[in-house]
Amino acid sequence: MSSNTYGYIADTGPTQAYGNLPRKYNPINASPEPFSISYLVVAGGGGGMSGNGGGGGGGGYRTNYSTDTSGGASSTESSLTILTKTNYTITVGGGGAANTKGSDSVFSTITSNGGGAYTPGGSHSSTNGSGAGGNGQGSPSSGGSGTAGQGKNGGNGHGSDGGGGGGGGANAVGNNYHGTNNNSGGNGGAGLNSTITDASVAHSGGGGGGGRYSSSTNGAAGNGSSGGGNGGVGDNLGTASSGTVNTGGGGGGGGGKTGVGNGTGGAGGSGVVRIRFPRTQILSVESGDLVYSSAVTGSDIVYAFTGGTGTVSFS
Repeated sequence: MSSNTYGYIADTGPTQAYGNLPRKYNPINASPEPFSISYLVVAGGGGGMSGNGGGGGGGGYRTNYSTDTSGGASSTESSLTILTKTNYTITVGGGGAANTKGSDSVFSTITSNGGGAYTPGGSHSSTNGSGAGGNGQGSPSSGGSGTAGQGKNGGNGHGSDGGGGGGGGANAVGNNYHGTNNNSGGNGGAGLNSTITDASVAHSGGGGGGGRYSSSTNGAAGNGSSGGGNGGVGDNLGTASSGTVNTGGGGGGGGGKTGVGNGTGGAGGSGVVRIRFPRTQILSVESGDLVYSSAVTGSDIVYAFTGGTGTVSFS
């Protein structure tokens, strides 16, 4: 083992001098180092309302990936600096059941709000990523509100035995009821495409509103987009489609028919958390039940978290 007059051991890597004694450098005691990270945080979509009801709102959509647009057709969010040797929380929000708001998704300090729903208590949920469509049966007929920077408002429902409104999406408001005798459900609002994986993937579309049978004319299903579910057709009390898993799409509103009953609203799609950072950094899962995968793209690596909650760290 060689040495020199400066107190360093030449062939064993970096050391620190302490007094007259050379000491090895211990990386465990090194200070945390900052680096920038890109994220896409999509919350679970809201469930559609049963019985010619409004479609569920798309899950909140937030991203700082440089080439993408963030939710509510807002500007890309600012850069995020995190530290090595520090634990960060990740939570993947689940989609809401019929008439139930979606759950929030989280990465570090970034929280995306669950998609909105028209609740069994007869009102819209609050603090939604995107708002649910309005009720097609009784008041209120207006769509629910989305959160600025995450999603758009839901469309209006007829409110008196007519079609339900489409749920809001990350990029567009849900459409209002329409059609013969106002009995057709509105289309769900469009979501947004993310390229954080280098492929264009759609998220957070609103669910379509449910139709209502009236004057021998079926209520048409509202068409969801970007992971949103279609609304149910009124004549056969159609059960609405659910939002697509890991897109944050809202569920469709169920169909309804006068004197017969109500179809079931579709569930919202679960959310997803994606993070992208240089391959020189190493991610470790420290706790929880996170479900994830990773893929290399150029000099970066992208992790996709598709379920669970826990903590991660970087080194």
